[in-house]
Amino acid sequence: MAKVDVADQVLEFYSESIPQHVGIIMDGNGRWAQQKGMPRVYGHKKGVDAVREAVKFSRKVGIKSLTLFAFSSENWKRPEEEVSGLMELFMLVLTREVKTLHKNNVRLKIVGDLDGFSKSIQDKVASAHQLTQDNTGLILNVAANYGGRWDIVQATKVLAEKVKSNELNSADITEDVFDSFTSFSDQPLLDLMIRTGGEMRISNFLLWQAAYAELYFTPLFWPDFKDIAFAQAIEFFAGTERRFGLTGEQVKS
Repeated sequence: MAKVDVADQVLEFYSESIPQHVGIIMDGNGRWAQQKGMPRVYGHKKGVDAVREAVKFSRKVGIKSLTLFAFSSENWKRPEEEVSGLMELFMLVLTREVKTLHKNNVRLKIVGDLDGFSKSIQDKVASAHQLTQDNTGLILNVAANYGGRWDIVQATKVLAEKVKSNELNSADITEDVFDSFTSFSDQPLLDLMIRTGGEMRISNFLLWQAAYAELYFTPLFWPDFKDIAFAQAIEFFAGTERRFGLTGEQVKS
């Protein structure tokens, strides 16, 4: 019996409701590993496999932008051994995965305060950006040393400097102008935010971008988030009525 391709089923039933930009808080790697009697870093390594599947699935169903919360600005407070392991894993992924992403026409964008990383990681990030910058397929954003508040603050600083130098009048700062200085200004609006691991909060992820995003929470730990789970999130999204401040009657008319 032929194996059913979940992505094909999604396209068959929900082709008109595919979110253009999906953000995922990849939570539960450490707890997944602990349940198996393994160190937390082992869970993060298995989480890389789930990332590969999510990228492949996103490409198949036509998602334009996929943003993955890999390392928050608050994660530096975790045990030194775990942080060190995450940095090693980040370096390994940047070394091994970028050529495959490039081959598949994926544009990789590492988003966050990169000054917090070692020079070797910064160099790898710069090389990855340069290699994939002209690709026209899926945009894969990896949020690393990132926080939604950081994104808002850095945009505010740029605007403040422009007002100070008389390049911009403060009265001309609108939501659209402000948005143009945030980290995802060149991409579709965030449609769907997914959080794995059972927690029901957004943990300083894409605060500005999530204003009208649909929020989907699943108890599955990230290493267990397979194509079927992603398809269920899209099914949820397809079933929502996106009103953007309007009434249901206005949307229908």
